Amino acid sequence: MTRSAYYEELKQLAREVRGRYELATPRVSISDLRRIYKGEDLRIDLWPHKLKNLRGAYFNDSAGASAMICKQLPDEPRIFTMGHELKHHLVDSHMRVVYCDQSNELEVIEIGAEVFSAELIYPEDLFLADAHRLRIVEMRPADLVQLKRTTKTTMSYAALVKRATWSGLAPKGSLDGVQWKKLEEKLYGEPVYKRIQRARCTAHTRC
Repeated sequence: MTRSAYYEELKQLAREVRGRYELATPRVSISDLRRIYKGEDLRIDLWPHKLKNLRGAYFNDSAGASAMICKQLPDEPRIFTMGHELKHHLVDSHMRVVYCDQSNELEVIEIGAEVFSAELIYPEDLFLADAHRLRIVEMRPADLVQLKRTTKTTMSYAALVKRATWSGLAPKGSLDGVQWKKLEEKLYGEPVYKRIQRARCTAHTRC
């Protein structure tokens, strides 16, 4: 099987999982992944220790299957990592241990897990349909911010950049180096949570 055929099979599998668990939007939550994990008999082990370069790992032994997820990950990277480890459970369960870090991120099995997770969270056809609805022909940084805010997707900016590039909406490298949160604030103003934090700090005179 060619790489492209392997990745297409993983996309199809991700769409099947979305259908089975009734995921209809690109806003996939941690609770959605927990529900899927329970349905697929995969335990979650939130690892409290800081592990350099390690986002997650998959284990399948006599105790059953489990996904070790770094507890310090923010919500969006955690969602993506949970999708990544789910691929290993559904496709690579014959392997006792699969570590997912920077040392092996270019291996086919790991790229496949990234492809699966991206499709699970925000399917390519839905992404392209949303871009078309917003009249985006070539994705610029401001367009990507608009798409993320409009769809309320839980796919991170880093993953959205890959999605835009892989789908051909953005030339390779054209979205690199963007400070997404700063651009988002510039376009849409300061988030409410920051204003609340500042008000609390002012009230307690501790910041």
